Amino acid sequence: MPDNVRMWIEVSFNVMYLVVVWGLVIAMARQQSSVSYANAPVARRVLWAFALLALGDTGHVGFRVLAFAMGGLLAHPLLVGLGALATAYTVTLFYVLMLDIWRIRFDKKYGAFEYLLLVAAAVRLVIMALPQNEWARVEPPMPWGIYRNLPLMVQGIGVMFLILRDAVAARDNTFKWIGVAILVSFACYMPVIFWVTQVPILGMLMIPKTMAYLAVAFLAYRELYSRSASLQAATA
Repeated sequence: MPDNVRMWIEVSFNVMYLVVVWGLVIAMARQQSSVSYANAPVARRVLWAFALLALGDTGHVGFRVLAFAMGGLLAHPLLVGLGALATAYTVTLFYVLMLDIWRIRFDKKYGAFEYLLLVAAAVRLVIMALPQNEWARVEPPMPWGIYRNLPLMVQGIGVMFLILRDAVAARDNTFKWIGVAILVSFACYMPVIFWVTQVPILGMLMIPKTMAYLAVAFLAYRELYSRSASLQAATA
């Protein structure tokens, strides 16, 4: 695929994504007062999680769009790198919140496995602070690009396992599909992390990966924030 075609696909998708994800965050915030009492703790954390995700991705994909407009990614590596750093921190906190959402939704307590996921988050935050990450680069340095993403994989796949396991057991259809969407996101993300420097076209997998996050947001909004969800909870 020609570079200019890839650029326009990425720019168009990034703008669309930011509009949609911020639209969902704003809609959640506006509907917060109408969420049922039973759903409020989970709904509040979903709002925080996606506000963080949207904020980090505004830096990540927003700075990439800006770099393209100013002459290309290679001409502004610091801008691209700072955007990647922003989303790296916010997505780590996103999965910390998703773990707490699982705890509340399924009335669970943290055990050894859940604390391991929190440790993975802390380890990732420490790794990302090390100078070897060279954040002022367009492409992550190897093997540090892998090192800093391994704890995120532990986090995300661990949270996905917990949500899927307990959603299936509880016949919670919404959270079952949320777990599936997280699985899809990591299935798309892992080839990018491991092989994108050798096969650049793999970077296009970030589009379905991002769509999977939007699917999580839509599913959560429909379950917790929509008028029908509020009415069902009120009449239960």
